[in-house]
Amino acid sequence: MATIMDLREKRAKLWDGAKAFLDSHQDKDGKLSAEDAAAYDKMEADVVALGKDIERMERQAAIDAELAKPTAQPIVNTPNATAAVSEKKGRASDDYRKAMLTALRSNFRNVSNVLQEGVDADGGYLVPEEYDSRLIDVLNEENIMRSLGTKLTTSGERKINIAATKPAASWIEEGGALSFGDATFDQIILDANKLHVAIKITEELLYDNAFHLESYIIEQFGKALSNAEEDAFLNGDGSHKPLGLFVKVVDSTTGAMKNSTYSTEVSTKTGNIPDLKTDDILSLIYSLKRPYRKNASFIMNDKTLAAIRKLKDSNQAYIWQPSYQAGEPDRLCGYAVHTSAFCPEMPTAQPTKAQGDKGFIAFGDYSYYNIGDRGTRSIQELRELFAGNGMIAYVMKERVDGKLVLPEAVQILYAKAATA
Repeated sequence: MATIMDLREKRAKLWDGAKAFLDSHQDKDGKLSAEDAAAYDKMEADVVALGKDIERMERQAAIDAELAKPTAQPIVNTPNATAAVSEKKGRASDDYRKAMLTALRSNFRNVSNVLQEGVDADGGYLVPEEYDSRLIDVLNEENIMRSLGTKLTTSGERKINIAATKPAASWIEEGGALSFGDATFDQIILDANKLHVAIKITEELLYDNAFHLESYIIEQFGKALSNAEEDAFLNGDGSHKPLGLFVKVVDSTTGAMKNSTYSTEVSTKTGNIPDLKTDDILSLIYSLKRPYRKNASFIMNDKTLAAIRKLKDSNQAYIWQPSYQAGEPDRLCGYAVHTSAFCPEMPTAQPTKAQGDKGFIAFGDYSYYNIGDRGTRSIQELRELFAGNGMIAYVMKERVDGKLVLPEAVQILYAKAATA
C-alpha cells in the first residue's frame, strides 16, 4: 500500500509532467489545441485527485494516532492507597452524559434528575460537555473559517473596541506649546443569530443498544452546521446571520467599507471577460499592509484555483506550488491557499451595474474575523410530529455571529462592474 510520502512524490512528478506538457504544446500565443487542452485537464485532474487522497490519508493517520493513545494510566501508587480523583461536575460528568444517552434511546420517557440542570423553557436539554466539545471538533475540521478566525464564547452581546485614530508625533521648537490629539474608538458588536439543524431517526435505531447513536447524531449535526456557518462567514449579508468576508457593505454617509476592503480590480480582455493574470495576484498581495502579510493566506473557490495554477511569473515559473510536506497546505507566491465550495467563483463575464462588483479571491489575516458562539448548543426531541411514520426527530440549535473587526486586515480581488 502506498504511503503518504509515496503519493506526495507521485503528485509532484505528475505536476512536473503536466507543466512540461503545457510548455511544450502551447503555440506562440500561449494556446492549446482542443486535444492538448483535454490531455492537460486530465493530468491536472489526476494531480487534484492525488491531493485529496493525501488529505484523506493524513486524516486517517491522525485518527489512528488518537485511537492508539493509551486509555489507562499505569498504577504507580501504593496498593490499597486511596487516590485523589477529580470528580467532574454538571454537564461534564459521566452521569450527565449517560443520562442524556438513556433519555435519547427511551424517547425522553426515562429522564433522570441529573438532566434537570439542562432543562430550558421549550423542553430542550443542554448538550453534555463531552458531546459539545466533540461537535466543535467536527466544525473545526469541516469549516475553514473556524480554523482561521478567532473564536469567542459569549454570554451576551459583546462589544469589541477598535482604535479609530492613532496619536501622531510632531516637531516643536524649544519651549513651544504642545499639541494634543484626541484618541477615538469604534465598536464592533457581536450579536447572536440562531442556526438549527434537524434530522429524523427511526425507532429501531433508538432501541438498538449496539448502535453508537450519539456519534451518528453529532457527526450529522456537525457537518450540517459547519456548511451553513462557512457559507455565512463568507457570504452572509448580516441580516439574521453573520456578515461574510465577500459581502461589500458601504456606509451610506461616508462611502467607506464597513466589513472588508475591496482592493484590486482584475484586468479584462476583449468582450469585458475577466482575464486573471499573475500581476493581478501580485497586486492583491501587496495591497495588504505589511504587518498583516506575516500571517496572511488566500481563500478561493476550487474553480478559481484551477485557473490560477496555469499562471507563470516573469521567469516562466508557475506561481502555484504543491505541498511536499505532510500537514502543509499548497502555496501561491509563498502564501497558503485555502479553498471553499462556498467561496464565489471567478465571473465569466463583466458584472452589470445592478450586480455590482464581484469579489472572488480573499487575501489577508483572518484572525481578525471574530466568531462569537453564544453559550452552548441545545438538543430537543420532536416525538409526536413523525409518530405515524415510526420516526423521531431531533433538533440542535446554536447561536453564533461573525464579523471582520479590522477591515484593512483582508483584501479582496474583484471584477469591476460595468459603468453603463
